[in-house]
Amino acid sequence: MSLKVVTNLDAEIEVLAKQVVDCAFQVHTTMRAGLLESVYEECFAFELQDRGLHFEKQKRIPLVYKNHKLKLEHRIDLIIEDKIIIELKAVERLLPIHKAQLLSYMHLTDVQLGFLMNFNVPLIKDGIQRLVL
Repeated sequence: MSLKVVTNLDAEIEVLAKQVVDCAFQVHTTMRAGLLESVYEECFAFELQDRGLHFEKQKRIPLVYKNHKLKLEHRIDLIIEDKIIIELKAVERLLPIHKAQLLSYMHLTDVQLGFLMNFNVPLIKDGIQRLVL
């Protein structure tokens, strides 16, 4: 599978992005479709750790509204090397709100590259969307 590169991201991020996509392939090949999102998240984290990549699961970012930090927080499924955000899904089909959610997280954290990954598909290549700010 080849993902189309839509902008000129730094070469280090592109190498990291290829590893991230490979992690998704490994998880989907092993676990297949039909499981809970939390299962895919744990397996994905295992793959990242196995490759020696730094990541955070369920990273909390504050909800700031009109320069006031409120009680609620956003949670990002995975952020890798502080350079790539992964929003994992296990749904029948991706909706526009899923893309909007990832784009919002990217804007809030100033991360340029994000992947929306739906593991509930027969072929994982059909479940991966790459978003670049």
